[in-house]
Amino acid sequence: MRREDSGQPNGPRRFSFWMVFGPLLVLITGLLWKRRTHDHPAALPSQTEQQRAERGQSFSETPPPVRRGAVGRWIEDRTGLLSLLDRAKQHRAPAKSRWAYVFGSATLFAFLLLVVTGFGLALVYQPDSAAAFDSLRAIDAHPLWRTLRGLHYFGASLMVVMIGVHMIRVYLFASYKYPREVSWLTGVALLFLTLAMAFTGQVLRWDQNGLWSIVVGAEQAARAPLIGKGLARFLLGGDTVNGGTVSHTFALHTFWFPALIFALIGLHLFLAFRNGVSEPPERGRLVNPATYRAEYQALLKTDGVQFWPTAAWRDVLFSSILVLLVTGLAYWLGPPAVTVPPDPSIVQADPKPDWYLTWYFTVLALWPYGVTNAMLILAPLMAVVALVAVPFIRNRGERHPARRPWAVGIVLTVVCSVAALTVVGNREPWLPRFGAPPLPTSVVNSNVPSVRLGAALFHDRSCQVCHQISGSGGLRGPDLTAVGARLSRGELAWRVQNGAASMPPYAGILSTEELNHLLDFLQTRQGRSEKVQASRMQP
Repeated sequence: MRREDSGQPNGPRRFSFWMVFGPLLVLITGLLWKRRTHDHPAALPSQTEQQRAERGQSFSETPPPVRRGAVGRWIEDRTGLLSLLDRAKQHRAPAKSRWAYVFGSATLFAFLLLVVTGFGLALVYQPDSAAAFDSLRAIDAHPLWRTLRGLHYFGASLMVVMIGVHMIRVYLFASYKYPREVSWLTGVALLFLTLAMAFTGQVLRWDQNGLWSIVVGAEQAARAPLIGKGLARFLLGGDTVNGGTVSHTFALHTFWFPALIFALIGLHLFLAFRNGVSEPPERGRLVNPATYRAEYQALLKTDGVQFWPTAAWRDVLFSSILVLLVTGLAYWLGPPAVTVPPDPSIVQADPKPDWYLTWYFTVLALWPYGVTNAMLILAPLMAVVALVAVPFIRNRGERHPARRPWAVGIVLTVVCSVAALTVVGNREPWLPRFGAPPLPTSVVNSNVPSVRLGAALFHDRSCQVCHQISGSGGLRGPDLTAVGARLSRGELAWRVQNGAASMPPYAGILSTEELNHLLDFLQTRQGRSEKVQASRMQP
């Protein structure tokens, strides 16, 4: 259902819709027509090795000069950029590098979309702790700016998804092997910079969720040995959240991280043109560093195509369709709403990351309390080491996924784990259920006054906020449906009075009479035999 802006005219929304969709539709139509005329025999003869040899031109020779107008000749004479672009367009790629190879270009398109929309938002966003929230409210109040912010938000999601899919394709096809090891390393760096951009972008919304996201992130960083305090200060722009936190995050998000991404993209593209686009893997065709380059050049001579438009039209078409999809989502759904103004004095907050970081949020929440500090450092470190080590463990040999079942298994395990953790993260079972109603009479299932009073205390003293009994209550703590069958009365009393790692002690909070009522109730929790146990305690 379309989200309406009450009180806002529809004219500006239609204008913003066609302002983005119109040129993209024209571009896609032109690409399809270009592809049709390029493939038509009467429009363009096929460029085979024999035909080029008849004209005295081989694939290795410099292509003939391009005819240019006066302006083109002037630019080329002063800069040499046009001939550089010509060489890039005429760069040869394996003919079978088709739809599976479009995700890298889609990542680049998503990043460029973020740059363009970011420039627009920077005109109206105020990177100041006192004014950032109100400037976002003003952005959302205008249909055009609201759509632009939606493009920026969904563009970030697109970039995260595309870079992830691209790296999965590279790993499954073993495209990281010789001579493309450095290309893989630049891709790993780009992956982590993309996630850093996504995190700082969430902070810049600067509502209650954005404020506590940077606080939680700084607290986690502070646990790192040696560098923890310095890293936390770097994230906050000081010892605590202060007036410069937003401007500091804004500088990282709009200057430092994009500059590093641009530099790495340039290096990544340079390596792609220098070493060539990896050919699709074939069973039994092994990578041998001593002979690979000669074999690759021979492949390009017999089965190579020009990069533009023969190889690249799929990239542009696929990326344009994705931009259209993102534009539709931005127009119809809009950006995530800013909630309430940030207030550090309100500690009852539930900061949640955007959906593509929810899986990591879930991992942090589900780790056992005793290993949290260690895993906050070891887990990211192990992930970085594993990704960096990939091209050095085995940079030669078989590339086809069918001959590398362990690679397919690793990818399936990672994808399924991330998906499952994301689903669990959206449920948030570790959070207390503050609105949990009292246990129903059917669950208490006893007429003994002491048991009924204990059931009331179980709710009133917030035990039910974290513990579940017969499907009622929270999931943060252990399920107590059968706790009476697991623990004796003395063990129950010790646990209630002394607490646990994430449970407060109730010694001094509960009176002796209240403690006995609660223990009487908990002892009736026998799982399937609760009814029998309750009947035994009836007078």
